Formats: sequence, structure tokens, C-alpha cells
Amino acid sequence: MTTSPASSANPDDVQRVAANLADVRRRIASAGGDLAAICIVAVTKTFEASMVRAAASAGLVAMGENYVGELERKDNETADLALRWHFLGALQSNKIARILAHADVVSAVTRDKEIDKIATLRPGMTIDVQVDLTRAPQRNGADVHEVEALVTRARDRGLDVRGLMTVASPDPVAASAQFAALARLASELGLRGRSMGMSEDLERAVEQGSTEIRVGRALFGPRTTPRALA
Repeated sequence: MTTSPASSANPDDVQRVAANLADVRRRIASAGGDLAAICIVAVTKTFEASMVRAAASAGLVAMGENYVGELERKDNETADLALRWHFLGALQSNKIARILAHADVVSAVTRDKEIDKIATLRPGMTIDVQVDLTRAPQRNGADVHEVEALVTRARDRGLDVRGLMTVASPDPVAASAQFAALARLASELGLRGRSMGMSEDLERAVEQGSTEIRVGRALFGPRTTPRALA
């Protein structure tokens, strides 16, 4: 017997997330975005599975995780819900099989060897290529000049390349330019998907043509201390 999201989520959490979701949608609309065309991914890292249920009860389907252990646990604990899981964290080759067992989209592909392993383990998998346009130290993502070759390789290996993903600079002017650059690159490569924009900069991303925003704090509030989950 399955459990509906409404019956298993904390009513106070559902009310709070629903109110926050309404505010996120207002922000998207105020930036000129088409609410019917922009996917909202609820980034649940460090939050408990109860918050996944609250987000589902508020009407969200796409959930995002950065940690493999959290993805496994929350997918298992919410298996009764019709959710679509996006893995957003940097990929480690020895954990890709675990990710593919639970994720519907892998949104942080940056290297040939990741493409090859994904194609071998799960043919036809949906992926995004992550692009680093900030050149900041420790920032995950492929260099812009590597992206075309990565997309070509992924297509040749039979993967479903949905689009490009980026995390922008905290500087507003730089972020707008980076989002515009990602949108141009996606268009040049014949990709519709532009996963760009988070809680603090979603308006700038929407203005530049984002098709997907990834929000956590804007929906759930401040994050707890991340747990060390492998």
C-alpha cells in the first residue's frame, strides 16, 4: 500500500514550502519567465526526506541532490512518490554506478571518462554537461572550449544530452554575462536545456533564458550542516 505525499508530510512544512514556492514562482514571473516552461528543481541536500515529501505535496516533482548517500537514502525513503531525481554534485568515477541506480538526470558531467562510464552502465541516460564560466578555483565544470567535444562524445555514445548547466559568479554583472554565454552556447550546440539560476540569482538566469532553476534555501530555508555521506 502506497502512502500519498499529503498524508505523510508535516502539514506545517507543506504550508511553509508551498508559500515559499509561490514566492519563487512570483520571482520567475517578475523576471519575465514562463512558469509553464521553467522547471523548478528542489535541492534537498542536508534536509531530511520529510522535506522531500513536503515539496512533493506542494506540487514539485523534480528533486536535486549533491551527495550520493543522501540521494540513495531519500530516493529509497520516498519510493512511493512519483519523483524525478537530479544528481547535481561533482562526479567521482567510483560512485557513478551508485548514482545511476537512483538518478533520472546526471547534471554535472565534465569529463570524457564520466561520459564513457555512464554510457556503459546506463545506455541512453539523460545528462547535462556542466560548464565553468567563472574560472574560479575549485569550481566544478568543463572549460567552455571543451564543451562541444563533450556534447559530441556523449551523443556519439548514445546518451540523451538534455542541455548545459552552470553555477555563476556571485557578482551580479558577471553572473548575467555568464548566464547569457551559457544560453548562447546551448543554442549553438542545438540544446534547449539551460540549467542555470539558484536561490540568490534566479532572476538573472531567467532573464537570460534559463529553462531550469535549482533552489534549496528559497524553498526550505537555511541549510543544516552538511553530513559526510559517501
